[in-house]
Amino acid sequence: MQKKEKIYVNKITKNINNNEKIYYSSFSNDENLEINNTSKNINQKINEIFKSNNYVYKANVLIKTNKGVLKKTIIGKNRNFIITNENELIAIKDIIDIKYQEKNS
Repeated sequence: MQKKEKIYVNKITKNINNNEKIYYSSFSNDENLEINNTSKNINQKINEIFKSNNYVYKANVLIKTNKGVLKKTIIGKNRNFIITNENELIAIKDIIDIKYQEKNS
């Protein structure tokens, strides 16, 4: 006859309500810039712009930063900044959202 071993299990006495409270926030749609509710981060969005078929050597974009919405032409990027046509550096950490814009917009 086998002897059953007892397993110690803590009783859960507190109320568990994981993920019941959520918070949603968005900004106004300045310059037709919309936040896509996807799991892409800013670096992924920037890389998609540079890898797209529309990008040859520059891309017209709308950039939502913590200072406002900017219409810029970007020509490159490094680890921490994107580089505009006017040789401005925009810190990637300051960018909230970025969207490719057609030339005639």
